[in-house]
Amino acid sequence: MIPRWMTFTAVALVTLSLVPLALVARARQQKSEQPRIHLVPDMDNQSKYKTQKASPLFADGRTMRMPVANTVARGELHADDHMYQGKNADGSWATTFPEPMTSAMIRRGQDRYNVYCFPCHGLSGFGNGPVAQRADQLAEGTWVPPSSMHDPVVLGRPVGHIFNTISHGIRNMPSYGGQIPVEDRWDIVAYVKALQKTQNPVVTIAPIPMPTSAPAAAPRKP
Repeated sequence: MIPRWMTFTAVALVTLSLVPLALVARARQQKSEQPRIHLVPDMDNQSKYKTQKASPLFADGRTMRMPVANTVARGELHADDHMYQGKNADGSWATTFPEPMTSAMIRRGQDRYNVYCFPCHGLSGFGNGPVAQRADQLAEGTWVPPSSMHDPVVLGRPVGHIFNTISHGIRNMPSYGGQIPVEDRWDIVAYVKALQKTQNPVVTIAPIPMPTSAPAAAPRKP
């Protein structure tokens, strides 16, 4: 038979073993202005100034500092004006693509065009997308029809100008630079140029040489 004192001791030890778990559960359910107890701090609690807090370290008393003038974030230099601005070194609009145009570019451009451009400009590029058609039906008088990709003015624009239009918008068209990566913008330009060629083919007729003298008469049959 187990002595009574051993039974009481076992019960007491089991009860005491539950106390830490109870304290942990209580700490997780309550809020406190005091930092938690960390057996291994790991720099969780350290002296620092938080956002919008005052700091005596600087003359203006502000913790938040302005970025150093003319600094550029890593990977955001974008020094290639042709690639990122659609311009040549002299500031004129680029007439060529930063990279050779490929069928893969055109296919990717078509995919992105159907996502971002089709709603207003339509699949054919004539400015008859579903958004434009709906606006015409409402006839509220505030809608500015989107430009047709086949308008002579748009046809004459260099590829750099079209890239800039996608990047920064033009007139009532908003900027899509925040939604469309740079490479995809150039792919869309490639598709637009291909789309323009389908509706505005250039027919070249070989010149017919003019005779310099009258053809000789055929001999008569006897």
